Formats: sequence, structure tokens, C-alpha cells
Amino acid sequence: MTTTKANCKRVFICGSALKGQPDHGNLQSAKFIKKAQTRPLYRLHAAAEGWHPAIYQVEEGGISIPGEVYELTSEQYEHLVSTEPPNMYPGDVVLEDGEVLTAMLYPRELVEKYNWLDISDYGGWAAYKEGLGIRD
Repeated sequence: MTTTKANCKRVFICGSALKGQPDHGNLQSAKFIKKAQTRPLYRLHAAAEGWHPAIYQVEEGGISIPGEVYELTSEQYEHLVSTEPPNMYPGDVVLEDGEVLTAMLYPRELVEKYNWLDISDYGGWAAYKEGLGIRD
């Protein structure tokens, strides 16, 4: 995770808190930094019957996940974490440029246990939702 200013950190967002998605407000007034993509080290699933995304790191067969980088105060970060679905946890992801940031990850074991749909080839969470005709 990259710490920027005192009490601020950069976070990689790749799910329902993206611009145009229903939970974008959970970022409060966090500062948008840039669009970004991870290195191709992850898989993306539609957890809980498509209620939220689930990403986890893999040894092989990973994809690059598109998202957005935000700078959050410690208070904004704590609020964001408190609004995440059950079982999601903050963990490190590696962006294409090598920067390591915090993102909300999901246990691979649960994805496999419930056999949630792998949406890695859709081009990200927002593209998956748009493909279903869901626009928020």
C-alpha cells in the first residue's frame, strides 16, 4: 500500500465503488488519482449471485483488472472498509507500473466453495454489469 500524505493512502478500486457504480458514494469525497490496471495476476468473480465482485491472486492464468486509484484519508478508508460485504478484506495488489496498493480482496476458498461465476474475461466489474444491462 502506498502512503502519500500523513493519514492518507492510495487505494485501488475495481468493483461497485467505481465511478458510475452504486457504491461510489462509499468513497465519500476521496480524491480520484487515475485509472489503472493490475498486473495479470488475478481472477475476478461475481460473488453472491453477482451482488459484488471477488478478486484474488493466482499463480497462473491471471488477468489484468481495470480500476481506479483514489487517495483516502484514514477516516475515509475506515468508512470504506466498514461498508464492504462480508468476507472481503484489504490486501495488496500490484498495478501494471509495479506500484503496490491496497484493494478489497475475497477469499479464493469461498469463491471455489460456492462456484461463483468467473467474469475475468468481461473486462472488469463495470463491463460485466453493463453486459447484464445494469447501469447505476
